[in-house]
Amino acid sequence: MLPVSTRTLALILTALTAIAWAGAACAGLSVEADTLAIPGMEMSGMQADIDPAGDGKGLDVKLSADRADMPALGWRKLGLRLEGTLDRDELGRWVFDGTIRLRGAPGGALGNATIHMVADAAANTVEVSLSQEKALARVALPMDQPSHAQITLTGLPSGWLQGLLSTVWSGRATTGRVDADLALDVLHSGVQAAGQFSLNGVGFDSPGGKLAGQGVSGTGRLGIDSQADGASIDLDATLRGGDLLLGTLYADLPDHAVQLSLGARTKKGELAIRRLRMTDPDALQLEGELGISANGDLSQLRLDRFNARFPAAYARYGKGLLRDLGVDALDARGDVAGHIALEAGKLKAFSLQTGGLDLALPGGRLGVDGLHGAIDWSATDNRPATRLGWRALRVYRIPNGAAEGSWRSTGGVLKLEKPFAIPVLDGQLRVLGLSLHPAAASGERLQTSLALTEVDMGAFCRALGWPEFQGKLGGAVPSLRYVDDRVELAGGLSLNVFDGFVDITGMTLAQPFGAAPVLTGDIALRQLDLALLTSVFDFGNITGRLHGSIDGLRLVAWTPTAFKASLIADQGGRISQKAVNNLTSVGGGGIAGGLQGTVLKLFKTFGYKRIGLSCTLKGDICSMGGLGPAKDGYAIVEGSGLPHLNVIGHQREVDWPTLVRRLKAATEGDGPVVR
Repeated sequence: MLPVSTRTLALILTALTAIAWAGAACAGLSVEADTLAIPGMEMSGMQADIDPAGDGKGLDVKLSADRADMPALGWRKLGLRLEGTLDRDELGRWVFDGTIRLRGAPGGALGNATIHMVADAAANTVEVSLSQEKALARVALPMDQPSHAQITLTGLPSGWLQGLLSTVWSGRATTGRVDADLALDVLHSGVQAAGQFSLNGVGFDSPGGKLAGQGVSGTGRLGIDSQADGASIDLDATLRGGDLLLGTLYADLPDHAVQLSLGARTKKGELAIRRLRMTDPDALQLEGELGISANGDLSQLRLDRFNARFPAAYARYGKGLLRDLGVDALDARGDVAGHIALEAGKLKAFSLQTGGLDLALPGGRLGVDGLHGAIDWSATDNRPATRLGWRALRVYRIPNGAAEGSWRSTGGVLKLEKPFAIPVLDGQLRVLGLSLHPAAASGERLQTSLALTEVDMGAFCRALGWPEFQGKLGGAVPSLRYVDDRVELAGGLSLNVFDGFVDITGMTLAQPFGAAPVLTGDIALRQLDLALLTSVFDFGNITGRLHGSIDGLRLVAWTPTAFKASLIADQGGRISQKAVNNLTSVGGGGIAGGLQGTVLKLFKTFGYKRIGLSCTLKGDICSMGGLGPAKDGYAIVEGSGLPHLNVIGHQREVDWPTLVRRLKAATEGDGPVVR
């Protein structure tokens, strides 16, 4: 804001100099004016007093104004008071030394500053020097053209420039200091400024908080042309350190030099950067255009060329943009080049090429090693086919082998040209078809059909940290869709485990890559060998065949929150003493039918006719049941033969954490854990 104050002051002192020149011999001159208008400035309630100095040398000058306005430079409603001594030097120049106090200036500019002014009629110049604490400003302007000034600023608080900045955008400078050498012209409808600058820890923000900076340092050249219908900005800068926020684009600038060049236009709060070039040597190079709407949102992004090197590119520039796309954190290694275009917040086109890129989301949710090849997509134009593959792929900790597919963009849809197979745990995942809609903000984003064959269940369990089940995993998925932020599975998966089958149908997975994914579905159990099953979990031995269902299953962050489970073994078999104790513990029950604990210890196994247990989980409460009603509870085990064993469950309502602790204790902590 200092350019405004010095320019205002120069105009006033030029007028006073002319008065003193014409009537220096006169004493006690006093001038009052309700309004004084000078091109580019207007003052009201102005008073000027000129008296001979006490030592007889020069004149004492006092000038005040209740209000001073310079609209072109964003200064309004300033109070002004100027005091000092005006005298001639040995060269015949008028010299003024004194103080100036402005009231209401942005950042407290010139609230109590010293001033030194030299007016040289022969040279047609006025030179003004102002200082306040560490800030210093020097202004030189011709007497016959006071609308033009050469300004040098040293250690100027950035907040002092708020008036000038307000003619360009609605934000405000907050911290830091500025050095500059500028040429300033006040025009009839605006202002033009150009020159060199240096920033030291400068901060700024905007009303919506979407355009901001903090601790920015650097040097460069700046040009501003502010008119009534908007402002144009040209910037060529070398930045070192600090943080920048432009809509969803966040930059954590490094300490080394980053080159930035841009040409921008502001109008009615909107920012359009028509020329954008940036070079951070070890992280990111780009060239293109950028648009920010009046509310601070990213309205347009067109990078005609970019080259990113990871992990530096993500750490310094990628976090904000990827977070807006739903990716909270990313571990990346390698490089990628290409172009990208967004309009009105919607993706319009992209092209990516990489010779080797490793990407991973936290917690093993998704990762790819050695991504190589290219992909080319457009929302409107058909693009040539490309090939993209990887060395290794991980999905929820399940390792997948190397694969490569051929892709083509047609009618805004990125499609797989022909099926390909992905090795998975000694089996295969065959991708029979895949269509991706990159521009879809809602609705169907992805559709694919899959076939899974001969996946080793032991390896699958090891990958998830479960006890090892024996068997094979396989199934067909005629349609898997990614709709909004939800994966929907049509068809089903069939797990051939424990010499039986586990069928999964109706599965959906919401927020699959978020912090708390939500899984729903139904599970059917068919003819599982209980001897194999109980041996894996160390539950105690039970023989026979198990069937049942887990309907309405709902997991939030992989923790069960709802289901209706019913498990039954109704073909008879044997049950060990340990299994009896564990079933009794889980059901919160006891032994029925007159069999005493001392007799129970005499037998290692017992015959049974039926075993049944059910649990309906709603919230944190599990409603327990079994084969049917029994005295004081529900039957869990119906014995067969001698000794005749019946197990009764007495607790109908069990809180879920308690039931989990019982199951964990029953299996000695070796059971499967959903991760």
